[in-house]
Amino acid sequence: MIALANILIDGVMLGALYALFAAGLSLIFGVMRLVNLAHGDLIVVAAYLILVIASQFGLNVFLALALAAPLMFAFGYVLQVGLLNRVLGGDVLPPLLVTFGLSIILQNGALALFTADSRRLPTAGLESASLAFGPFAVGLMPLMTLAAAVLVIFALNRLFFGAAIGRAFRAVSDDADTAELMGVDNRKLYALAFSIAMIFTAIAGTLFAIRTNFDPAAGPIRLILAFEAVIIGGLGSLWGTLIGGMVLGIAQSVGAALSPTWQILAGHIAFLIILVVRPSGLFPRTRD
Repeated sequence: MIALANILIDGVMLGALYALFAAGLSLIFGVMRLVNLAHGDLIVVAAYLILVIASQFGLNVFLALALAAPLMFAFGYVLQVGLLNRVLGGDVLPPLLVTFGLSIILQNGALALFTADSRRLPTAGLESASLAFGPFAVGLMPLMTLAAAVLVIFALNRLFFGAAIGRAFRAVSDDADTAELMGVDNRKLYALAFSIAMIFTAIAGTLFAIRTNFDPAAGPIRLILAFEAVIIGGLGSLWGTLIGGMVLGIAQSVGAALSPTWQILAGHIAFLIILVVRPSGLFPRTRD
């Protein structure tokens, strides 16, 4: 029983990280219906940026994150205004091709700057610290990741459903043409949404790079995991994204308990089963 509980706890903690991967992706898709194929690579770029800031200025990684977040915000704004806004429209193919090309550019740029060597964010032993809860020992970093995931999803929900800018986001998402006729500047809203998503991407990149090694080619698998978390939870449901990440994490933990070679495969199998049983996800949000 204790072994099963440990598997479930590990899965929930791992799933929280996957939900963080998916938060920015969910925001971007929710506002502008953009499938960003470069999302995983942007997570890796954020990890490298924080590594550079931490190493160059001798800062704690969380202080480096505080400096990197506004830089990622500005990068997202420039990227959306200078590139992505030019290809958004009725046809979904141009944005797909552009973000695919952006993914390749980011990967090769990181390879040229940082080589193929794997890196990891130093935390002076924080990643190995744990807290005891009766017969269970839970890692401090996984607990921080879970707390961060809950706070990020909560903040996104408050943004969407409790703030004026959230009403504008929902209006543009539901009917961009009508929103523009009512005086909403869709392009500026898209840029703001992408910029906010990049802040969440920086948070995800930090916790990911503390948990495990990363290299320039680490982005695509992060993208796949984020997509699976979003689809399992249900498109349009932010809390569903958190649950979707946890379902994926638990499936991988169960697979790893059976055999180390089954960890990733078990998550993909769980994703396919849910897709067959509930094609719209566990908690789909219908439009009002």
